[in-house]
Amino acid sequence: MNAPISRRGEGERHPRRMSKGMYILPSLFTTGNMAAGFYAIVQVLYYAITSLSWHLDHAAIAIGFAVLFDGLDGRIARMTGTSSEFGKELDSLADVITFGVAPAMLAWAWGFHGVPPVSLTEWHIKLTQLGGIACFLFLMAGASRLARFNITSNPQPSNPGRPGKKYFVGMPIPAGAGVIAAMVHFRDGEPIRSWYTALTWVAMVSAVGYLMVSTWRFYSFKDIDFGSRHPFRLIIVLAAIVAAVAAFSGPVLFAIALLYMFSGVFWRLQWIFRRRNPGPPPTYKEASQTS
Repeated sequence: MNAPISRRGEGERHPRRMSKGMYILPSLFTTGNMAAGFYAIVQVLYYAITSLSWHLDHAAIAIGFAVLFDGLDGRIARMTGTSSEFGKELDSLADVITFGVAPAMLAWAWGFHGVPPVSLTEWHIKLTQLGGIACFLFLMAGASRLARFNITSNPQPSNPGRPGKKYFVGMPIPAGAGVIAAMVHFRDGEPIRSWYTALTWVAMVSAVGYLMVSTWRFYSFKDIDFGSRHPFRLIIVLAAIVAAVAAFSGPVLFAIALLYMFSGVFWRLQWIFRRRNPGPPPTYKEASQTS
């Protein structure tokens, strides 16, 4: 009589051990995210010492892998039901390092460290200082974006669209870091050498920082269902993207980053034009039907 009861108790304890062990899996991807960010920072420091541009390219590639790890840890936690407050806090701290500090250092080193001195030495110093300010503002914008995301339970985008899991309010910090990394990788790490291109880079870094703290909507990709019964279209699309990145990583990642960045700008402009040019008022028949 006691044997079946003991077996039942063992059967109940075994899934509990398995579920507790599953909590480690998302944290492993978060650790990989943090390791990639640390590696990127080290590569930027190596470039500052040696002036070898391939160090910057390696830093950009590391940030790209970190974006992948960051997307996987949250999705795996949701799929396995292992989300926890500890995991959320660890993920936020890792994001500050990997998508805040690392891309800010990379943006400064790639855009301003290698610019040769111009005839006006004072102007060159001012340009370097302006670039440092823009990169610091990028870091502050990313940290503020993470803080707002952590404390907001139901974010509302300022332009229309259903809030919730389908849209982010403001550009997420991994996407902002991805834009910086994609630009550097597109040039194979070869730094900017002209002062007017450096000015354009100041504007680019500042724009990415503004998009992160804005209330504009950006697609979150969280409504994509990987557990559907017939995910053939999704598999084909993902396979095509992976093949394209493997064959032409620089141009493809550059295009994806810019398309995602300008998608939020496009939705914002579309909302502005619709608000300025509202449609014709409903007729008497339409109004009576709706009422």
